[in-house]
Amino acid sequence: MNPTQIGVVMGSSSDWETMQHAAAILEQFGVAHETRVVSAHRMPDDMFAYAEAAEGRGLKAIIAGAGGAAHLPGMLAAKTCVPVLGVPVASRHLQGVDSLYSIVQMPKGVPVASFAIGPAGAANAALFAVALLANEAPALRAQLQAFRARQTEAARAMALPRAQA
Repeated sequence: MNPTQIGVVMGSSSDWETMQHAAAILEQFGVAHETRVVSAHRMPDDMFAYAEAAEGRGLKAIIAGAGGAAHLPGMLAAKTCVPVLGVPVASRHLQGVDSLYSIVQMPKGVPVASFAIGPAGAANAALFAVALLANEAPALRAQLQAFRARQTEAARAMALPRAQA
């Protein structure tokens, strides 16, 4: 079995509704991953331990989803050199805008890649992680190219017929 390459973490189990879309993409590409709840607010010691051990465990990226105050991606990025990909999870009151702002406003020196709010962001974060891994894995790069070609063909198939002149 392949060693785990990508961590998919979230601030609470309620974030799984969004973050499952990242896991599904990673599964589709056969990328070994793990999913965990490591709340920055409720279990900071566990969150710091996760971040500090990430590189030594072979993680190549961490996809971190967080709703509300969304401190998880930034706090992880502050404790590891492994790339952190932040996914804002839609919140009940502000629909994820608060999460997005929190993730994109990291101070200089604490880089977090930011993605769209919700399931599309989770899926795109996973595709970004696949692209990172594909730089060193030609077979994975071929899978990603085929995936994108299928997307293009699906978009063409949905195109409306042109009006005849």
